[in-house]
Amino acid sequence: MNTFHVDVVSAEESIFSGEARFVALPGESGELGVYPRHTPLITRVKPGSVRIEMADGSEEFVFVAGGIIEVQPDRVTVLSDTAVRGKDLDEERANAARQAAQEAVKNAKSDLDLASAQAELLMMTAQLAAIRRLRGHR
Repeated sequence: MNTFHVDVVSAEESIFSGEARFVALPGESGELGVYPRHTPLITRVKPGSVRIEMADGSEEFVFVAGGIIEVQPDRVTVLSDTAVRGKDLDEERANAARQAAQEAVKNAKSDLDLASAQAELLMMTAQLAAIRRLRGHR
């Protein structure tokens, strides 16, 4: 069976490290799928879920708030400022954060405040979509 090593790392800790058969994630230009012996590349990752198909056929999900992916034929590394294991995602907290971001967008007093609030709103919307996607795979 062909596998490759996958690391998903946040600014705080290693979120996932293990062998996989396939990885799918939201790349800069659309959904990106990686199999063993993929052509090397480096690209940006948009906020969303990283789906890792493990060597045994099970799946692991990780939410990333954007970042960078480096692909080598035998290794994939995802670097993100913020990454959360799928099992640790909290829908209630994500909804509250999205509502706070929506209020911040409405009440922004400067372009910088607006851009920051819009970025937070985008991230929380992506996190909620990841939560729904994870529930659909259970």
